[in-house]
Amino acid sequence: LKAACAAANSQLEELDKDTSQAIAKSALAVANGQYDNEFPIDIFQTGSGTSTNMNANEVISSLATKAMNQPVHPNDHVNKGQSSNDVIPTSIHIAATLQLTEVLLPALQHLGSVIDQRAEELKDVVTTGRTHLMDAMPVTFGQVLGGWSAQIKLAEKELRQGQKLASALPIGGTAVGTGINAHPEFDSQVCRELTRLSDIEFLPMENKFMGLSTQDSMVQLSGKLRGLAVALMKIANDLRWLNSGPLAGFAEISLPALQPGSSIMPGKVNPVIPEAVCMVAAQVMGNDVTMGVAGQSGSFQLNVMLPVIAYNITQSIEILSNASVLLADKAMADFSLNYDKIEQALSKNPILVTSLNNIIGYELGAKIAKTAYAEKRAVLDVALEMTELSKEELEKHLNPANLANPHIT
Repeated sequence: LKAACAAANSQLEELDKDTSQAIAKSALAVANGQYDNEFPIDIFQTGSGTSTNMNANEVISSLATKAMNQPVHPNDHVNKGQSSNDVIPTSIHIAATLQLTEVLLPALQHLGSVIDQRAEELKDVVTTGRTHLMDAMPVTFGQVLGGWSAQIKLAEKELRQGQKLASALPIGGTAVGTGINAHPEFDSQVCRELTRLSDIEFLPMENKFMGLSTQDSMVQLSGKLRGLAVALMKIANDLRWLNSGPLAGFAEISLPALQPGSSIMPGKVNPVIPEAVCMVAAQVMGNDVTMGVAGQSGSFQLNVMLPVIAYNITQSIEILSNASVLLADKAMADFSLNYDKIEQALSKNPILVTSLNNIIGYELGAKIAKTAYAEKRAVLDVALEMTELSKEELEKHLNPANLANPHIT
């Protein structure tokens, strides 16, 4: 941002070319991490982030002064046309936009692609559906994974809307939103320069008063990140349940053994990645609570919790990106099916009798289901005894594959 502001001031003839270039070169060196040790300011500081803005101005001015062998002032030159009150919220927007574009959205596309690939592989494998953690009508693994994929695609769609909000910048509002001490074309020129530097389109925010006094765009983006966290936690917990066992749980899938053996129980394999994903989701949900509190802390013309907003939004994006890639590569891509366990549960599932409701009625169906469960027998065998339907008719109606796709003939 400081490099873009310097270039804009030069193009608008507010700074001479040599000073502008020295500032821009120094600012980009800072942005590339070469001077991170020169930034000791704590996250929890003045709510406008003035300490961090001045820290940046002073480091850049020092580097530019050395390069030019003449004074470059931190306020008069590096901070020209700017205020902490528009620089910090603009920086938050830029950081969020870059992270979304370069890290999180690609991570979600990768996760969705892996899920879709596994769904296609397993589209014909029928398993027991579950509602309330109890046996329900059959589904295919393709359908289960298709539901997960749809969750990820919905989250991606929402985050693209959040990306659009984040790419609108309040730079040019300066102290209170009026643009005092900034060239009237400063905002659009800075955005053009940022677009050139990043290959991502940035535009001036239409209402700078909103951009300084609120963080509504980041609060909305945080809510969309929370939505992704909820989706990832649901998917991760499904994987944990399906992997549970190997003897006393569902044990329908086996996740890759990333942590074989507990600290005391040899051979115990824990679902490391799904549990890590659940913790990431919990952290993001907590960050979103902080974002809500911080977002409403706009007193008149300035939000006064900008640094903690920056901290939470960037952390949420980062850890969700990491979690999505790990879930794809270390759990979703390589889990295997335990076919014997799946078939054993499916063949004895008394809920299969639901398919006979329209033929024999609910009451007789319930009687067959309860008898099959009590006697540990297949529904088909009990139905043969308790109805007048032939074996061929029962096999057709009780076929789990047909029940998982009831509208396909």
